[in-house]
Amino acid sequence: MKGDSMTIRDIIIKYTDEFSEISDSPRLDIEVMLMKALGDVDKLYLHMNLNKEIDEEKLEEIEKMAEERKSGRPIAYIVGNREFMGLDFYVQEGVLIPRPDTETLVDEIINICSEKEYKEKDRIDILDIGTGSGAITVSLAYYIKNSFVKSFDISDTALEIGAKNAADNDVEDRTEFIKSDVFSALEGSEEKLDIIVSNPPYIRKDVIPTLHTQVKDYEPYNALEGGEDGLDFYRSITEGSIKYLKKGGILAYEVGHDQAEDVSNIMKNCGYEKIYTKKDLPGIDRVVIGTKL
Repeated sequence: MKGDSMTIRDIIIKYTDEFSEISDSPRLDIEVMLMKALGDVDKLYLHMNLNKEIDEEKLEEIEKMAEERKSGRPIAYIVGNREFMGLDFYVQEGVLIPRPDTETLVDEIINICSEKEYKEKDRIDILDIGTGSGAITVSLAYYIKNSFVKSFDISDTALEIGAKNAADNDVEDRTEFIKSDVFSALEGSEEKLDIIVSNPPYIRKDVIPTLHTQVKDYEPYNALEGGEDGLDFYRSITEGSIKYLKKGGILAYEVGHDQAEDVSNIMKNCGYEKIYTKKDLPGIDRVVIGTKL
């Protein structure tokens, strides 16, 4: 394409077509790349400047990103960020990319913490098991002003990225990122928590090879695979959580599209009560929550 002039409109049309076979959102993908290449402009800028010609240097940058996308590399890794809960998160290979589905879990915890018994607390102690990019941890700390959120992960990369995102979103003073295999960092501790939240790995082992290339070939395997039936982490977290939750404490999960009943039963068998589910925007039972009485 070197030497050819292209407008923003030309680029959107060209790559929307070229991305259509590898992406569910081809136009959004190229718009995100354009916004990045043009200096972190917004979508309105693109729509107001469709006839603007792109200089050769920026065009080469866009073409390079487009080739990466066509190879299957996720758009979030290409541009280095993803929006979640109205906040901006830095992401890179080695951390799970935040999904809109997970906003259902965060929204419900925010709703719970808006109730009188939580609003009146000096501090709500929350533990997020499975840091990833820090999306859950940072969002909860940002929107629940009287919270302190600890975040556990076994990945040094995840903990580093989570801490960076906490600092970038000005909640580093109300978050702490700790290396821990589930509850290992709390062993021997008398600490009691108000809320434990997790979006654990929940994809069945035999399903991993069938996932889209941008997931199975790029995102961290240990953030995806949840054992033979996908429920390994729900069992271990639920069994361990009883010891570390206060009376009346909340355990909240994101679950796979067909796992709500199984996870509810795991929680019930461990003594949780008042168990209920919340649906995501497509109407799938995406969140399971229970109370330790």
